[in-house]
Amino acid sequence: MPKIAVVVGSTREGSFNRALGRLAIRALEAQGAEVTDVDLAGYDLPLYSAAIESGAFPADAERLKRVFAAQDGLLFVSPEYNGSVSPLLKNAIDWASRPTGDEGLVALVAYRGKAAAIMSASVSPFGGLRGLIHLRQILSTVQTLVIPEQVLIPNAHAAFDESGALKDALPASLVDMTAMRLANVAAALAA
Repeated sequence: MPKIAVVVGSTREGSFNRALGRLAIRALEAQGAEVTDVDLAGYDLPLYSAAIESGAFPADAERLKRVFAAQDGLLFVSPEYNGSVSPLLKNAIDWASRPTGDEGLVALVAYRGKAAAIMSASVSPFGGLRGLIHLRQILSTVQTLVIPEQVLIPNAHAAFDESGALKDALPASLVDMTAMRLANVAAALAA
């Protein structure tokens, strides 16, 4: 049973990406994954800077890094901000990438050798595609194996029903397919 963290790059009340994250959690659990829901609102992460890092590594950044490091896979759900990932998510990824203790500069223990998947919901007709292109590049740079499957939910303001489910069968099936692939790849990499 792979251990997978779901990280949503939005803390906004009523976030479409939070709704998509909840669907991803259920889909991963249906695949037998042990899921950790990482709520970034519960982490006090200052904007990353080397000056802060060299003074005292923030306790919540180290806690987040430990959560990521304990996983076999990571699923990131990000809104699109000006054609890229949310600053909240980018900052969390950056802090978790930093070495602590006696780790070398490129240890990347929170990411190296793990599988990752990406998803986005957006009110735009592009579904957050531009942001996911950047997110895929960022995650590849920190040495995760980002699976080819990804989920884009365009026109998110009209995509979910009152229960939080997706109205259209196609994106719903893509959430399930992506969860299955991530669980399988994460399990294989952990073996």
